[in-house]
Amino acid sequence: MACKFRIENLNFYYRENHVLKNINMAIQNNRVTSLIGPSGCGKTTFLRNLNRMNDLIEGSRAEGRIFLEDEDILSPNTDVVELRKRVGMVFQKPNPFPMSIYDNVAYGPRIHGTKSKKELDEIVESSLKAVGLWDEVKDRLRDSALRLSGGQQQRLCIARVLAVEPEVLLMDEPCSALDPISTLKVEELVLKLKENYTIVVVTHNMQQAARISDYTAFFLNGELVEYGPTVEMFHAPKDRRTEDYITGRFG
Repeated sequence: MACKFRIENLNFYYRENHVLKNINMAIQNNRVTSLIGPSGCGKTTFLRNLNRMNDLIEGSRAEGRIFLEDEDILSPNTDVVELRKRVGMVFQKPNPFPMSIYDNVAYGPRIHGTKSKKELDEIVESSLKAVGLWDEVKDRLRDSALRLSGGQQQRLCIARVLAVEPEVLLMDEPCSALDPISTLKVEELVLKLKENYTIVVVTHNMQQAARISDYTAFFLNGELVEYGPTVEMFHAPKDRRTEDYITGRFG
């Protein structure tokens, strides 16, 4: 199976704090990979390295190599704007822009040069359909996105990412602020979207990781303790620390 990302000897620092320690892994194409581990173990920091969001933090630096297919994205020659178009991010708390539902989804394509109203209409419709939101909002596209429920806002944020046609979706605890019904909708959406996208999800919910992911990576104290197919990790972990975490003995 083709891999989308290949991470080689990744170390990451916030000033003197060594946050990620010698991470090596390959993230498979068109699969869901869950990142699990206790708070502060480096999961979100690792996720944010995959589209260089950590560049925005003063005093941070990454060492090693991260290949997105054949391109080392840590190279100083990387076009970071183009990278974040290819590798989109959905945050923990839904963060729709204070504008209409339509304008939220059309925002990215406009930034990247799409001017045609017909083309924008098609992008908005297809993106909202992709997240199962079209039928719920098609008659109120000019309403403020802030009037949507929390679960709808999160699906809108996913649609906003999809509108610029990424290859990868990064999701940082996308369901942590949602009720169980909205969580189920987002999980069903993730399973559907992996047909067309590579998805990497940070989650604290072991049941969620078991339900939605093909692969799971267990982080602890900035190290990658274990990584492999989710079924194997959850039923026959190779490292005692993984077993202790999954079964709730710590973390």
